[in-house]
Amino acid sequence: MEQNTPSPTSPHETEVLFNADCPVCNFEIKHYSKYAADSDLAIRFDDLNACELARWGLDADTAARRLHIRHHGQVLSGIDAFVVLWGQMPRYRKLARLIGVPGIRHLATFAYDYILAPTLYVFHLRRLKRNSRQHPT
Repeated sequence: MEQNTPSPTSPHETEVLFNADCPVCNFEIKHYSKYAADSDLAIRFDDLNACELARWGLDADTAARRLHIRHHGQVLSGIDAFVVLWGQMPRYRKLARLIGVPGIRHLATFAYDYILAPTLYVFHLRRLKRNSRQHPT
């Protein structure tokens, strides 16, 4: 996936680490990436399969388990990451505020942490296993 290139005078405020091998993740992040590029937002998108994970302080398994962002030097993951990412994009700021409401945030965190992220991670492990059988080393 291409990375957005900000203007020379504006450094990346937000960096997103995602799994481009995950069809669901890739579909969603491609949408955000296009929106960010079209809106000239200072957001960079890194595919965990093609970037230096040490720069993020993560190993491949940890990175694949959930969405991670770095915003002003702080790494966040899960719903916290989505709320910050959405807050950077004018079209999604209302969603960020809505998910930030305490009761709603609790439900969204529960759904992401115990249903969505684990389900996507299981599919990720299955893809890895299938690929290792197809391409043994």
